[in-house]
Amino acid sequence: MTKIAFIFPGQGSQLVGMGAEFVATTEESKAFYERADEVLGFSLSDLMLNGPQEELTLTYHAQPALLTTGVMVASKLMQAGIQPHYTAGHSLGEYSAFVVSGVMTFDDAVATVHKRGLYMDEAVPAGQGAMAAILGMESQNLQAVCEDVTAQGDTVQLANLNCPGQIVISGTKEGVEKACVAAKEAGAKRAIPLVVSGPFHSTLMQQAAGKLADAIEQIAIQTPDIPVISNVTSAELQDVEVIKKEMVDQVVSPVLWEQNVRTLLDLGVTVFIECGPGKVLSGLVKKIDRTVEVHCVYDEASLQALLEASKGWTQ
Repeated sequence: MTKIAFIFPGQGSQLVGMGAEFVATTEESKAFYERADEVLGFSLSDLMLNGPQEELTLTYHAQPALLTTGVMVASKLMQAGIQPHYTAGHSLGEYSAFVVSGVMTFDDAVATVHKRGLYMDEAVPAGQGAMAAILGMESQNLQAVCEDVTAQGDTVQLANLNCPGQIVISGTKEGVEKACVAAKEAGAKRAIPLVVSGPFHSTLMQQAAGKLADAIEQIAIQTPDIPVISNVTSAELQDVEVIKKEMVDQVVSPVLWEQNVRTLLDLGVTVFIECGPGKVLSGLVKKIDRTVEVHCVYDEASLQALLEASKGWTQ
């Protein structure tokens, strides 16, 4: 049997026009965008379809926008007969996985990730936090660099362990700058500052995590129908209380994406389908294991290519 994982991108994959082709041609797809507008009380769909990109990229817009598109695409795939055996998402993308796996309703998820974006935006004033991608360095060596810089008074830590040789660090502006210099001195190939609005997945997000915990207590969380792989532990999420804790811890903990993919591979997954705009996760999966089948679905052509490929899968 061909085992399939649906994977969902996080912030950075948003772009103007995301989902436009599906929304223009299918009432069910359009309904997701209209429902997101109703839940939020403003026209998120207008930002998604028409921009401007700077507004769409604001964390409290990008998060519900990516969730809406990811869930819409996954719903389209499932209606076409492609069912996932597992789901996983990168950071914010984990909420799309939660919706598809039956952990929370679409309405609750849209409202929650909008709040998550607002809380993250408020936690650290603009310009005080930063993130950077470090290429060509082992995680334990980079961990030592971050610990050394932090011990000297400037917080910085591992934020996203994406694939071999690609790790994102997060912390204060000074901490990230010092860690970039130290990492290159210690043998890293490159250190690339990221254009982000805050130090996500660092302890500096503790205030946001606390507010999010209160918001999560107000919504219904269910046991998943389809197993979800945790960003925080890379284990299967099954227990409701563990899932609530995951949602809170995830804001201040590293995203173990490489380990998430390896867990799915160990579970027998041979087909990864990225639901939503961009090809970031697909690229990371291929860097982790070149032998697996990877698809990105974001428009009619990519959907048809997937449906054609699926004819060769064993049921």
